[in-house]
Amino acid sequence: MTSQTADAASARGRGRRPGGVDTRAAIVEAARKSFAAKGYDKSSLRGIAREAGVDPALVHHYFDGKAALFAETMAVPVNPVELIERVLEGGHERLGWRLVETFLTVWEPPESRESLVALVRSATTSEEAARMLREFLGREVFGRLAAAAGAEDAQLRGALAASQMIGVVMARYVVRVPGLAEATRAELVERLGPVLQGYLVDGATRPE
Repeated sequence: MTSQTADAASARGRGRRPGGVDTRAAIVEAARKSFAAKGYDKSSLRGIAREAGVDPALVHHYFDGKAALFAETMAVPVNPVELIERVLEGGHERLGWRLVETFLTVWEPPESRESLVALVRSATTSEEAARMLREFLGREVFGRLAAAAGAEDAQLRGALAASQMIGVVMARYVVRVPGLAEATRAELVERLGPVLQGYLVDGATRPE
């Protein structure tokens, strides 16, 4: 038996699925189950690979980390890693303004807004969905932004920023509160930018 044949037989013996058309779908389905059962924080790519019956390397082949895989399972139309990089470009100055601009840009297109609104609504009626969204936003988006900004109490700062923006999207896109629903993106960026700057950048709101 050749080495290649032996490797293939070994993979079959371990019950692993070879790469192919169904592999990506199997990974997404296994991830969806894992996130639902364990939450975002306690799910691991290795455990998801085991559940899907694939080599862990295949998970990394199809997805750029756990955050990207979570975004796929929740139909989030953006890679959070790319979003964070976009916001952090330019350093700490006007970080809050860039966060609001980027966040609203993701929500504005009707084709992406539908899935995002559905995600937020599910989090208001399901503790399972709320836990996944809470852990994901806290760790992968706002928590990382606060940590990158070097602020004290990064976890609290990130949570405050998250509460601000989640509240805005709930009021603007789900409840459609008058005034906020009709405001332009530029108006909201200028109004909310200083608030987010104060949350995320240490010393931003301290008096001179």
